[in-house]
Amino acid sequence: MTSPRRPLTPQEEARLAQVRENFRQRKAISEKLNRIGKRVGVYSGKGGVGKTTVAVNIAAILAQEGENVALFDCDIDCPNVTRVLRVTEGPAHENGVFYPSSRFGVKVMSMAFFQENEEEAIIWRGPMIHNAINQFLTHTEWGNIDYMIVDLPPGTSDAPLTVMQTLNLDGFIVVTTPQELAALDAKRSINMIRKMNLPVLGVVENLSGSIFGYGAGEELADEMGLPFLGRTEMRIEYRDAKRPVIFESDAVADEYQHIASGLRKRISEL
Repeated sequence: MTSPRRPLTPQEEARLAQVRENFRQRKAISEKLNRIGKRVGVYSGKGGVGKTTVAVNIAAILAQEGENVALFDCDIDCPNVTRVLRVTEGPAHENGVFYPSSRFGVKVMSMAFFQENEEEAIIWRGPMIHNAINQFLTHTEWGNIDYMIVDLPPGTSDAPLTVMQTLNLDGFIVVTTPQELAALDAKRSINMIRKMNLPVLGVVENLSGSIFGYGAGEELADEMGLPFLGRTEMRIEYRDAKRPVIFESDAVADEYQHIASGLRKRISEL
């Protein structure tokens, strides 16, 4: 004869409720992500290397080439995607569901839509960032998407780790500039991705040219055994751009078409 099960303590009840909620969230996120073809993170070990510019222009060139594209700005602390895309209208909201804004054929979701003043600092710890990303994923109706480009926070700490663990990305594009320190930090980010047992799709060198030089991205790719997806040069068109620069310069469009082609090839190989 078995003895009756003892009642749970309040602490045990709370832990069980949290386990159930985590399972519910993971299931809801999985159902949302199943409708998205490929999820590609654009990542760097440090800020200021042009990660957001690269993410926006990759998304725009893929959309121009006929793909259904979403751009998810996961840099919760410093969201800049809406500024680069010049999106001014936030997502529609109905019955607890967000319908992303769209510009240049790219669906966009970003924390910037929910700031009263874009100059204010968002000072959040890891759990709040995790909850925000979960909310965006579970309450956004993305539709059927061929590519989701994800602009990650820079660095190798809690914020990018949260994104990696939540979105189950298909791979990462690592962005560096030609300077030695940028390449070193990019190497650190590649090592972080590999520790998470996730694929690195390749390396992009941004801001190449006579000022900062050439080659660090290609050397990094060779050293780490990765494809070099291409480089983008410093050009005057970036200075006062009112839209993604692929629409302002044929040379820039050619650079990003080359990167997009390499991205497709790498994904097909994996």
